[in-house]
Amino acid sequence: MLYLDLPTADDLTDLATQRTDIAVSIALPTTPVSTKTDADRILMKNLTKTALDQLEAVGSDKRRVRDLIEELDDLVDDAEFWRFQAHGLVVFATPDNLRTFRVPNALEPLVKISDRFHLKPLLRSVSFCNAGYVLALADGGVRLIEVTADLPASEVQIEGMPKDAASAVGEASIATRSYSGRIGGSEGKKVRLRQYARKVDGALRGLLAGSSTPLILASVESLGAIYRSVNTYPHLAAAGIEGNPERLSAAELAAAARPILDGLYRAQIADWHALYSQRDQEDRASTDIKRVARAATFGAVQRLLVDMDQVVHGTVDENDGTVTFADTASAETYGVVDEIARRVLLTGGEVLSVRESDIPDGKPLAAILRYPIT
Repeated sequence: MLYLDLPTADDLTDLATQRTDIAVSIALPTTPVSTKTDADRILMKNLTKTALDQLEAVGSDKRRVRDLIEELDDLVDDAEFWRFQAHGLVVFATPDNLRTFRVPNALEPLVKISDRFHLKPLLRSVSFCNAGYVLALADGGVRLIEVTADLPASEVQIEGMPKDAASAVGEASIATRSYSGRIGGSEGKKVRLRQYARKVDGALRGLLAGSSTPLILASVESLGAIYRSVNTYPHLAAAGIEGNPERLSAAELAAAARPILDGLYRAQIADWHALYSQRDQEDRASTDIKRVARAATFGAVQRLLVDMDQVVHGTVDENDGTVTFADTASAETYGVVDEIARRVLLTGGEVLSVRESDIPDGKPLAAILRYPIT
């Protein structure tokens, strides 16, 4: 299974507001296969060396650099940490603190040195990560299947998950003909199935709390309708897998789920583009980095798409949003698009990290504005 530390909205806000003399952001692809993590640790060590070279090139305080590198070296040496990974790892380090986030999407290796953190590698994990869960729900049993882009589907063990409908309600069978009040016959079966569904929903809360990972329901229509009526997870997909899931393997359930996951992503992007086209006619949309930087500085960006891979080097003026571009990365610059995204988040806007092909005109970013701004 994937071991995830997905950022919450509070995490993103906290990271976005931090300023320090040295802030290092590192992203790298990892493997969840615990016997194959040596290459990940070597890559992390190499990226740490890149960070050190950049800091020495600008004459950073040697004592502060030493403390920072010690934090990063300790992480490289933590064999237990590397045993439990997902597809990507994001590290935020200062001389005083280090935070890690294991994310479900593979990342391009990246090192950024600045006085602030580079958040864009995290944003993809809270936008859409091409991963999800399938809840295979039947009278005779329930399974939660983890679906990812690159690994075989696997069943996730959930503490407190009912074994089946009958044991969930303390009965030998949910189809009993005996009555207790109105509990009996077909009406009684519905009541018991609803009790079963509530216990399943309750068991999932510990795993899914704070997550935005899609959950896809696989069930017969009648039980599926009951579960949807008691579900409390806001990211349960409207489309589901029909039929009795007891007859399907984890791999078959994952294969049926992937078109639904793709559909969720396409719908999200299509909705964004439709609103962008409407706002463009009102002079409330732009792909111009300089204009969007100014708008973000004054809180005028409502929604933002950013290219998950491309980095535009430079700086953005704190007061008026003027952009100064740079040819290469250095400790004196940062990712301009990332800085714009940070300002959008801090002013209550929405940021989605997507593929280049999903952005109008193939630009590094596209913004929908709250009001026109020149």
